[in-house]
Amino acid sequence: MTFNVRRLAVVVTAASVLALSPLAAPVDTQAQEIGPRSVADLAETLSISVVNISTAQRVASNRRRPAPNRGDDNDSPFQEFFDDFFNNEEGRPDPRRVQSQGSGFVISADGVVVTNNHVIKDADEVTVNFADGRQLDATIVGRDPKTDIAVLRVSSDDPLEPVEFAPTEGLRVGDWVMAIGNPFGLGGTVTVGIISARNRNLQSGPYDDYLQTDAAINRGNSGGPLFDMDGNVVGINTAIISPTGNSVGIGFAIPSEIALSVIGQLLEYGETRRGWLGVRIQRVTDEVAQNFGLDAPRGALIAGVTPEGPAEKGGMLAGDVVLSFDGRDIDTMRSLPRVVAETTIGKTVPVVVLRDGEEVQLAVDVGQLEELEARAEPASTPPADAEADEPSKTGLSLLGMELKALDDPLRERFEVAEDVGGVVIVAVEEDGPASEKRIVAGDVILEIGHRPVTTPGEIQERIEKLKGDGQGNVLLTLSNNRGELRFTFIRIDG
Repeated sequence: MTFNVRRLAVVVTAASVLALSPLAAPVDTQAQEIGPRSVADLAETLSISVVNISTAQRVASNRRRPAPNRGDDNDSPFQEFFDDFFNNEEGRPDPRRVQSQGSGFVISADGVVVTNNHVIKDADEVTVNFADGRQLDATIVGRDPKTDIAVLRVSSDDPLEPVEFAPTEGLRVGDWVMAIGNPFGLGGTVTVGIISARNRNLQSGPYDDYLQTDAAINRGNSGGPLFDMDGNVVGINTAIISPTGNSVGIGFAIPSEIALSVIGQLLEYGETRRGWLGVRIQRVTDEVAQNFGLDAPRGALIAGVTPEGPAEKGGMLAGDVVLSFDGRDIDTMRSLPRVVAETTIGKTVPVVVLRDGEEVQLAVDVGQLEELEARAEPASTPPADAEADEPSKTGLSLLGMELKALDDPLRERFEVAEDVGGVVIVAVEEDGPASEKRIVAGDVILEIGHRPVTTPGEIQERIEKLKGDGQGNVLLTLSNNRGELRFTFIRIDG
């Protein structure tokens, strides 16, 4: 059975945090064991701030209207009328209105409303519908596809009732949360559940860090808030995992910290302006951690730096492992792009990297990410089905690779960039150790265990030395023909 990650739409109601209900009071032990007490007061208080987002889009259609069958009566008095009407309509685009619905919530008294980007994407008209029956036309202030957040603005004669965000830092798995929305167009639906996981990565973008909840979220819930039991917004509902398209108890929300950062930029600039470091990164595996002297896998391994980018100017090198950035620990590879993106552009930040077994303190001036610029992203890897050339009759065979010193004919054969030097892999044995690591013909070995190599013999000597030292694997620094680096381990003890 295939499970699909679907974007949703939710009408969630939220109210001012200043008007907290009695539910914010501590519950007794028995109530905690069976769940929260009635959320009726909380839901009623918040409903005035949650809205339904309806959109309309005009799309062209090539529908053709068939002319009526007049038979052989070419002398019909209506023939000329039919010919003019239907011939003019033939092939003419027929604009249609496509409508959709989602959810949102008010975050300022002067009319700022938040929803999902996919709710209002490509819309020609956006209407915000309030629980009291008011319908207000909305303009799109800005939107961010990478985090699926959009900001709208409406004009109201009376001040609106906003909700407030709360940090998720203290939110734990098992804490109660509530969603109010418009699933399937039913309107004003309240669901309650718990935070069932944190820091979920759905592979939907470079900044994934979702809250997971089992509170029922369905189509129509997208863009609505996820509340804690104090009536504060801790997330924006955005997606579900489901084999049917309906809730199976696995829903996802954008955490408030990410949402606030994006919303602030959309309000100020009409777009997001993210920090840029200028690196390509890899995951720190168990093998990398062991070889680099880390007690456990953590940080982000720098596989390459952009020339003249912030990282290079700040002294960062390929092979460094970023342990902290601007005072924030980098626990995993995917933490680094998110932390960098949230950093103020132009700010000089302290960066701690692990280099040659020692922690090194650096200072980096954060640049601005442009869509076409290189940025902090996973290092590219060759396709799994890349074909290797037939093994040559000369050269050295090691670990399922045929190796040769890189010369001009081989550089031309594999289209290796002029600034890349080392030992070129001319063939890879099928199902061998190198093939398992997705190494392909045309890759160039630059270093063995952080030591540069220029001949196959140097590689062989280095591997024999590592075997004699009881090492079970070897770290290779590889380059593809474009000069992009990556690091990989190959077992040498078997």
